[in-house]
Amino acid sequence: MTAATTTAAPRSRAQRRLDTEHRLAHDVDVWVATASPDGVPYLVPLSFDWDGEALLVSTPADSPTGRNLAATGRARLALGHTRDVSMIDGTVEVLEIDALPRERGDRFTEHTGFDPRTQKTAYRWFRITPHRVQAWREANEIAHRELLRDGRPAT
Repeated sequence: MTAATTTAAPRSRAQRRLDTEHRLAHDVDVWVATASPDGVPYLVPLSFDWDGEALLVSTPADSPTGRNLAATGRARLALGHTRDVSMIDGTVEVLEIDALPRERGDRFTEHTGFDPRTQKTAYRWFRITPHRVQAWREANEIAHRELLRDGRPAT
């Protein structure tokens, strides 16, 4: 016997945008996918803070993720779970740990509960600006999953 499944009606693009904005403002962790310059993939969860324009993450400068972000300047992020995901493709700005204004670092620490400025390992900040955002729950939302394309709202 198989369990019956019910698929909710698809959300509007406007509702998906609101749901994604809520996640960006309230979630603490995001999956960060990178690749080395020669194409070796790497996936890791990192804490983040959203300032309304970009996600701020921090990781050791010499970690695979830190090296990949610095080398390629690109990342793919995933918020949520497989049945309710927001996928973000973004460009990366690399900042040395002491280059970020103190208030911005304090905001990151308050939101995530982690302060990379106090670690013995050399950390960097990585500011990821979305240029493409997609959001969907089920197959019935795939057709209109794109919310942002080339930095502009999708229509």
